[in-house]
Amino acid sequence: MAQSHSDTLIIPVSGMTCAACVHHVGEAIRTVPGVAGVSINLATARATVSLDDVAVAEPPLDALARAVADAGYRLDTDATNSEADTGRSDEERDLLWRMLVAMAGGILLLLGGFPALPWTDGLFATGGWWYPLLLWAVATPVQLWAGWPFYVAGFAGLRRMQPNMHTLIALGTSVAYGYSAVIVLLMWIPAFAGMTGAWAGMTGAEGRVMTVEGGHQLHFDMAAIIVALILLGRWLEARALSRASDAIGRLMDLRPQVAHLMSDDGSINDVAVDRVAVGDTLAVRPGEQIPVDGEIISGSTEVDESALTGESMPAEKSPGDAVLTGALNGTGGFIMRATRVGADTTLARVIRLVEEAQGSAAPVQRLADRVSAWFVPAVGLIALSAAVIWLFVGPVPALSGAAWQYAMLTLVAVFIIACPCALGLATPTAIIVGVGKAAERGILIRSAAVLETAHRVSVVAVDKTGTLTVGRPQVTDVITGDGADSAEVLAIAASAEQLSEHPIGRAVVERARDEGLTLTPPTDFVAHRGAGVTARVDGQDVVVGNAFLIVDEKIVVDAGLSEMAGRLATAGKTPMLVAKDGRMVGVIAVADGVKPETRGAVAALQSVGVRVVMLTGDRPEVAESVASQCGITEYHAGMLPADKAGAVALLQSDGSVVAMAGDGINDAPALARADVGIAMGGGTDIARETADVTLMRDDLSGIATALKLSRETMRTIRQNLFWAFFYNSLLIPVAAGALYPVFAAMGGVPGGLTFFFGDAGFLNPILAALAMAFSSVSVVSNSLRLRRAKT
Repeated sequence: MAQSHSDTLIIPVSGMTCAACVHHVGEAIRTVPGVAGVSINLATARATVSLDDVAVAEPPLDALARAVADAGYRLDTDATNSEADTGRSDEERDLLWRMLVAMAGGILLLLGGFPALPWTDGLFATGGWWYPLLLWAVATPVQLWAGWPFYVAGFAGLRRMQPNMHTLIALGTSVAYGYSAVIVLLMWIPAFAGMTGAWAGMTGAEGRVMTVEGGHQLHFDMAAIIVALILLGRWLEARALSRASDAIGRLMDLRPQVAHLMSDDGSINDVAVDRVAVGDTLAVRPGEQIPVDGEIISGSTEVDESALTGESMPAEKSPGDAVLTGALNGTGGFIMRATRVGADTTLARVIRLVEEAQGSAAPVQRLADRVSAWFVPAVGLIALSAAVIWLFVGPVPALSGAAWQYAMLTLVAVFIIACPCALGLATPTAIIVGVGKAAERGILIRSAAVLETAHRVSVVAVDKTGTLTVGRPQVTDVITGDGADSAEVLAIAASAEQLSEHPIGRAVVERARDEGLTLTPPTDFVAHRGAGVTARVDGQDVVVGNAFLIVDEKIVVDAGLSEMAGRLATAGKTPMLVAKDGRMVGVIAVADGVKPETRGAVAALQSVGVRVVMLTGDRPEVAESVASQCGITEYHAGMLPADKAGAVALLQSDGSVVAMAGDGINDAPALARADVGIAMGGGTDIARETADVTLMRDDLSGIATALKLSRETMRTIRQNLFWAFFYNSLLIPVAAGALYPVFAAMGGVPGGLTFFFGDAGFLNPILAALAMAFSSVSVVSNSLRLRRAKT
């Protein structure tokens, strides 16, 4: 089933096997009216299609399906994700059976070509007229059943003048099979090189009896083994790809199917999760997965959110705390109210982001895409040119039977050894593994382009509040003047602050309640913006605020308390002066503490050469204190949201690639301006929507992990692309016979290399098939190494 995310469709595609297929499917989709953009991922076999707002005469899915079908492929518009995965499993089984049949036939044909081997015990005695027909009969089901998918997709592409990898395989194996079949038929024609059907055994090291008089050989075994080896490679590749993309499967497995719905009368009924609505009351039992996002109403427990956030330690949850879909409840049962359901849950959004990121194309893929457009036609031209050359030039007389042998072997070897699939898999397989591993660590990456940009980040700008610090002010000091005690000062200040909405006021009230103090409801409450509050508490005039408010209220200043307030401010804390009935009685200091893991996270970034800069709207002395605690040497204080965006632009002005990390509305402009915007998981929705990367945990160490993972991913992509280009650039000329002049100048092929190049220096097509299968499997296997990379 095509998934719709706003104006984006993610649709499974069947029939793609190489970079040329990706190019053809993409070109077909771009011709459909209303398509604004398309990204095709060979590794996930999915098309991500962006639609514009232009009115079209036909439903997009119908038009897309027809366009792709015309190109020889199929959009599985009715397949769900699980059905698409099942389809991939069915494809693996089909490949396995075809490979086993081809391998069995190929082995029989190889044994039939070596009847003199002692352990065959005369099984393949030759000399009868029926023997070549027997070989033909064994080869035919291998060619026409096991190799049938190559014919269907290959000649469909050829018919539309859009050849692909299947075209090369179908042509290559058909040449070997067809050549051998023609030789068998012509054996019955006396005029054909004077032959009457007699066989002549070769006397060379091979000991084969697959040669007929006149120098012509049968190559049924070659065609069958090539089909078997390529199917083996395709099967191994399919298995590896399913491992590469299993992050989505693991996330989907987190979704519960049943929820315990509580009715108004207190009864509990099991219902499908899809029937749960926002506001419903649900019961969650010990050991169960949480069915939807919600808020605990009653009960306490510990919840394992590691699959979503990467946090290994369970989180304690009590009434008022949020819980997430798919998280595993601990030993305590609780009652919750649903706040997000269906596609709006955190888990659904995580799955959507991972799918979109894994299906997106990285800019580095463009080179491979450009090459794939002309790769297969170029290979065909090289193969035909080489075959024609070796008909006239080579180790045997021109146009002789042996010359036709060399031409045919060269044609087959070039067709088979060319591997556009390695080019097509080089980038997307690494992206899939990289994005999936990031998701397992609680890091959501929006697209492959973001992953590519992140590996070049040299500067990380960070907001202070909620990013470096806890994001929740806490009382750190309560200092009293003469004639007062700390409990009294804290009680009257908290009583006055009860109606305040300021975070500092709430911190004072929270501290008083934690200490079990009795608070009195205030009267005549007035909040003085940016200064503090005034109120009457138990008939006393109370002032809680900064020095300016103390002066405005004509409070008698206590020099000792004022000096202490200055010291607290210098230490990076926010001092609040407390006065009662016109006289200062104490100072309460509030600070937003640095997260325990922040200093280590900053050090981790600096250790890999990343410059860390703090941007904050707080006072300079607070900024200096926090920066010092975090190990940051460069900071800017007193910044408005526009100032932060300007600071990011200034950091970019010298060519640096800048990442910005923040969690609030005031960080959104800077997040949007940065090359990579990083939102902390506990931040606002607008911050997460603006960001390129979201950390599910409020832990700055996720930034270092994301950057390291991006570097590992890009290193893997470069390795894959190098291998794909190196492989094709080196082995296509070798398959075309480029080593013949070299070996001729050396006086012949060295004995240790005759297995690979025969007596004249021409590559064995069976080895070409083995190399081709190894090429694509090696690319996928190299990408899978990312799963074990230390980040």
